[in-house]
Amino acid sequence: MLKPTPVTPDAPGRIRIPLLTQEWLDLTFIHWAVEPDVVAGLLPKGTAPDTHDGVTYVGLVAFRMHRVGWLRMPGVPYLGTFPETNVRLYSVDEHGRRGVVFRSMDASRLIPVVMGRVGFRLPYLWSRMTVRPSGDTVTYTSSRRWPGPRGASSRITVRTGERIEEPTALEHFLTARWGMHNAFFGGPEPLAFLPNHHPRWPLYRAELLTCEENLITAAGLPAPSSAPVSVLYSPGVPVRLGRPARPAGIPTP
Repeated sequence: MLKPTPVTPDAPGRIRIPLLTQEWLDLTFIHWAVEPDVVAGLLPKGTAPDTHDGVTYVGLVAFRMHRVGWLRMPGVPYLGTFPETNVRLYSVDEHGRRGVVFRSMDASRLIPVVMGRVGFRLPYLWSRMTVRPSGDTVTYTSSRRWPGPRGASSRITVRTGERIEEPTALEHFLTARWGMHNAFFGGPEPLAFLPNHHPRWPLYRAELLTCEENLITAAGLPAPSSAPVSVLYSPGVPVRLGRPARPAGIPTP
């Protein structure tokens, strides 16, 4: 395995012709530290847990997906706009590419859920969801509908604080992730890397007021046994996603 690429707050390269465009808005990032061997068996073949000072992380990320669009076409206002809550892990592959691996992706629109599951083999799940800003607080709720497990749900409320002018190395590690690892293709080497590009995150301190959830255990991970080590908020960024690159780093046609 090659040495991991440096963690950079800015995207390492532009995506000239995007596969998808979208906005990620009203994001809350909640993270718990875990030992790498706890999550290693949950990552795709060809990846290992990415670590910061010897520790890796489980992330619970709630946000609004806004106006998903294909290629350079305008984003879709209804079907392409919906709340989403992800459980994610941190990965690095044999080429040194750092990314995330999604263990679950709850979303409130059925058609994008089906397209994500069938077209990209992503763990999308159909849920009843809301995102409700009120003053300096934001509340996110989800209740799983299909394919289950039924009863998987979350209720998260955060109070946003001051703007972070200089994020720490850990805060960059947790948020500046420029791609995802996933088994997009069939065959003996299914792993691929889907890059993304967006402006540098505007990050704010956040206070976790409520976190009632069982999405983490539903995703096959141990329940958190302590308070999260990091809670951050961002108003959001516009995003461009590139084509998945096969294990050798060659984009798909």
